[in-house]
Formats: sequence, C-alpha cells, structure tokens
Amino acid sequence: MEFCPKCGAVLVQKRKRDACPRCKYFSKNKVKLKTSEKIEDKKKINVISEKDSEVHPIIEQECKKCGNKKAYFWTMQTRSSDEAETKFFKCTKCKTIWRDYR
Repeated sequence: MEFCPKCGAVLVQKRKRDACPRCKYFSKNKVKLKTSEKIEDKKKINVISEKDSEVHPIIEQECKKCGNKKAYFWTMQTRSSDEAETKFFKCTKCKTIWRDYR
C-alpha cells in the first residue's frame, strides 16, 4: 500500500496510473496491495465432567424417586414477575429434577 507524498492519503487506481483522491497527485508506479493473515492452531478445550459442573448449594430434601435425603437447590422466575419464584431440586444420587411452586 502506498501513500501520497503530498497529503498522506492512500493512493488508488485511476485509469492507467495510481492517483491520490484528495490532491490529484499521480504516481509513476502501480500500487501493489498485499494482505496477510496469521492463523494459529486452536488451543485444546478442557472438558468438565458433569460431577464437576454442579455449583448449586446442597440442602436436605428427600427425593421421591430414590429416597436420597440430599438435593441440589436453585430458584428461577418461570411465571410473571408478580408471582413467586419456582424452586428446583436435583437429587445428588439419581439426578432426578423436580420443582416446588410454593
């Protein structure tokens, strides 16, 4: 890429020669544009196991399926904003998910 020696603008191709779009300077040489890009190898992605991905607090809540006494706990707004949040539970043993609407 070449620049105009008078005003510093990028020279563009006009008719047979390259010229400055601002001050009408004409170059004797043709403009040669080169582009390059460095492509790096992607880094390895670490896989997190399901056991490591649970970050919810554990509370005492009985699972109706297996009878386990501990479950993960979280809340989420599933209905309109003027109603209470929905409580979700996930058994730490059999991974069954259930909810409480109270």
